[in-house]
Amino acid sequence: MSGFFFDQREQLVDDAIEGVILSSPHRNLTRLDIEPGIRVVMRNDWNKSRVAVISGGGAGHEPADVGFVGRGMLTAAVCGDLFASPGVDAILNAIVAVTGDRGCLLIVKNYTGDRLNFGLAAEKAKRYGLKVEMVVVGDDIALPGNQPRGIAGTSLVHKIAGYAAEQGRSLGEVKEAARQASENVFSLGVALRSCSLPDGVEDEWRILPGQVEIGLGLHGEPGARTLNTRNSRALVDLMVEQLWQHAGGDVRLALLVNNLGGTSEMEMALIVKALAHSRLRDQVEFMIGPAPLMSALDMKGFSLSVLRLSDAFIDALQGPCETLGWRPLVPFTPVKMQPQRPTHDRVDALPSHNEAVAMRVAALTLSLIEIEADLNALDARVGDGNTGTAFAQGARDIARLLGLGALPLNDQAALLAFIGERLATVMGGTSGGLMSIFFTAAGRARLQGQPLAQALMVGLQQIKLYGGAEPGDRTLIDALQPALEALTEEGVIAAAAAACQGAEDTAAMSKANAGRSAYIASERLLGVKDPGAAAVATAFSALAEVEQKIAR
Repeated sequence: MSGFFFDQREQLVDDAIEGVILSSPHRNLTRLDIEPGIRVVMRNDWNKSRVAVISGGGAGHEPADVGFVGRGMLTAAVCGDLFASPGVDAILNAIVAVTGDRGCLLIVKNYTGDRLNFGLAAEKAKRYGLKVEMVVVGDDIALPGNQPRGIAGTSLVHKIAGYAAEQGRSLGEVKEAARQASENVFSLGVALRSCSLPDGVEDEWRILPGQVEIGLGLHGEPGARTLNTRNSRALVDLMVEQLWQHAGGDVRLALLVNNLGGTSEMEMALIVKALAHSRLRDQVEFMIGPAPLMSALDMKGFSLSVLRLSDAFIDALQGPCETLGWRPLVPFTPVKMQPQRPTHDRVDALPSHNEAVAMRVAALTLSLIEIEADLNALDARVGDGNTGTAFAQGARDIARLLGLGALPLNDQAALLAFIGERLATVMGGTSGGLMSIFFTAAGRARLQGQPLAQALMVGLQQIKLYGGAEPGDRTLIDALQPALEALTEEGVIAAAAAACQGAEDTAAMSKANAGRSAYIASERLLGVKDPGAAAVATAFSALAEVEQKIAR
C-alpha cells in the first residue's frame, strides 16, 4: 500500500504544479496553456529582454525545479512525470515561449533522458532561428568512475546563471557562469530509507534497520555502499572527507545542506551542528539551508553540496531572488553564547540521616526505576511513550543523592521541598512539573506545621489546580487522591491498596479529560491503565512493603 497522499494518479503532477503556483509568495508564476502533456511553468513578468534560463526534469524533487522559477533564477521549468524526463515537445515549447533575441541557456542534470531530450529540443529550436546553449551539471561524487549525476548542487548553478542573466549579460557570459559553477560544485547524499511512491512500490528491504546507504540517487537508485551506523556525526565526517578531497583543502566554500524530503527539522539541525565541528568548518563561509531544495519525495536522508567560492559566485548567490524554493545565504560562523549568571531557586537544607526515611526513599526510587520500560510501554499506547523515563530520571537523581548522603532525611519539610526542586530540574515533561509542584507545595505546608498526610493533600490540591485534572479524568490523580485520603485515615497499607485500585479503574475509563491521553480515541484507551496512575500505585506499594518491614 502506498504511503502517499494523492487524488488521481494521472493528475498527480498537474495537481502539484497548480498547488505550487497557488502558494508562490511572489505571485509571479504562470503555466503555459498548450495541452495537458506539456507542463511548463514560467515567470509571468517575463518580457524576453534578457537571456532566458530554463531547467527541468522529472517531478518529485520539489521545490526543484518549479520552485526556482522567478526573478534572479530560472525563467521557466519544464516538468516531466514523476521521476521521468520531460518530453522534447514540452522543452521545445518552453524555449519558444521565453526566448527572445538574447537567447536561452538550458541547465540540464546529467541523466541520459534529460540530456537527450533537452539536447534534441535545443537543436529543434535552433531551426527556428533561436540561440540556445546548454550546460550539463554532474555534481554527484558518490560513484567514482561512473557518470556523475546531477543532484542538489544544480540549484547553485541555477542561482548563479540566473543572476548573470538578470544582470543583462550575454548568452555566452551566462553560459560561462553556469559552466564555471558546475565545474566547482560537488555533492554527496545519504539515506536510511528510500522514498514512498504513489504506486505503492518501494524497495524498503534494501536498506536494513540500523543501516544507511551512501550515494543513492534522487530516484532511489542504489548508492555506493551501505554502512552499519546512523550516527549523525560519523556520517557527516565520512561525507565531509569525500567532499574535501574533491573540493580541496585550501579553498573558500559555500555549503548547501539539502533535506531529501523525509528528514525532520531536528535531525537536520543535528547535521548542521556536526558540520560546524567537521573538517570543513574553517573553509565554509556561507551556508544555504538546511532545507529541501532538491528532494526525492519523502526519502529519509540528506545531501551536502560544496561550491568553491569566488567573489563573483558570492555576489550571485546573494543576489535578489523572487522564488518559492531558494534559501538565502547564511554566514557560517561559530555559535556565540550570551553570558548569564545562573538563577536557581535553591532549597538550602543540611543533609541529615534517618534510617527509616532512607529505607522509604530507597524503596520508592528503586520501584520507579525498575518499571521504566513497563510504564513507557503503557504510555506508548495512550500517550507519547516517555512516562516511565520521566519518573525514572527523577528517581535516579534522588537515589543518587541518597547514596551521597546529601538528603535532609531528618527534616520532612526540607526533604519534600528539596525533592520538589530536584524534580523540576531533572525530571522534565508534564510529569516532572506535576511532581515538582506536589512536593514543593507539600514541603511548604509541612513547614507551616501541618501533619505529613495533610501536607501531601495540599500538594495534591495544587497539582489539581495547575494541572486541571480531577478524579475520573484518567490521570495520576485517580490513584493519588484515593491513596492520600486512605493515608490520612488508615495509613500506608491502605493507601497502597487504594492507589492500586485507582490505577486499575483507569483502564475502564474510555475518555481522558487531561494529559496526552485526552487526544487519543476512546477505543484505544479501554483496557489500558493510565501510566501516571500506575507509577503512583507502584510507589505506594513500595512504601507499604517498607512499612511492613519496619513494623516487623
